[in-house]
Amino acid sequence: MKRILVTIVVVIAVVAVVIFFVNGRSGDSKQSTDSKKISVVTTNSILEDMVKNVAKDRVELYSIVQRGVDPHEYEPKPEDISKATDATVLFHNGLNLETGGSGWFKKLVSTAHKEFDKDVFAASEGVTPEHLTTNVEEEDPHAWLDLANGVQYVKTITKVLKEKDSKNADYYQTNSDAYIKKLQKLHEEAQSKFLDIPESQRLLVTSEGAFKYFSKAYHVAPAYIWEINTESQGTPEQMKAVLAKIENSDVKHLFVETSVSSKSMNKVADETGLEIYSKIFTDSLAKEGSEGDTYYTMMKWNLNKIHDGLD
Repeated sequence: MKRILVTIVVVIAVVAVVIFFVNGRSGDSKQSTDSKKISVVTTNSILEDMVKNVAKDRVELYSIVQRGVDPHEYEPKPEDISKATDATVLFHNGLNLETGGSGWFKKLVSTAHKEFDKDVFAASEGVTPEHLTTNVEEEDPHAWLDLANGVQYVKTITKVLKEKDSKNADYYQTNSDAYIKKLQKLHEEAQSKFLDIPESQRLLVTSEGAFKYFSKAYHVAPAYIWEINTESQGTPEQMKAVLAKIENSDVKHLFVETSVSSKSMNKVADETGLEIYSKIFTDSLAKEGSEGDTYYTMMKWNLNKIHDGLD
């Protein structure tokens, strides 16, 4: 009888240990699953920074096009494809931006076996597009250069992140609200910033025609050599057109974007006797640690430099 009781006690002890072990492993697994970050991939540094402001350290974040590189024309690397394949969410600008090289982004999405509106989302959703003058059927992609559109980008990003990672939804919304408030304040200040400059001087001369949205929002007139970076750049016809606009204005300075060569604008400077006042940002943020390395500071830099150069 004593031997039977001992056996029963041993069996109960073994079962208890097994149950404890299984429950412990199950708890560890659940905890691991709960703490696992979703993976987010963006096509450029501007979108990357917007996601970072909303999600902070709650996501694994990767930008395909690195800072200082033109996202119009890009050749994806193996790492880009690998990151996109593993991603929970891909954000692209849309509006005719990632279309160079016969549509590099669509090819990447296909290779990564992702689907638009399921895994892949345009941050520009909800923005009213401007169109190219050289092809009125095509949308101008540079909507983020109007801060009101930047706010819409953040709202779209926040909505998607909340749907894909519901356990952090409140965290994302809180960060988004604070970020939007900051961007909105800068936008409101910018709307009257240029009105102290005579209208004849408010001609913003750049290499690419990236400032239609900016110009409409902040009361300056755009002038450019070529309209979009996928076109021919600095042709005789393009140069003639921009020189004519400069001739009919009282503009004091020229500008060149950080993501393009200054070669063509240097020719404009030689022809007109005007100096290039500053580099400004369009398709990329500055390198980390430099002025303009976030969307907010990039826009603040542009607003201040353009104002001072036109005044």
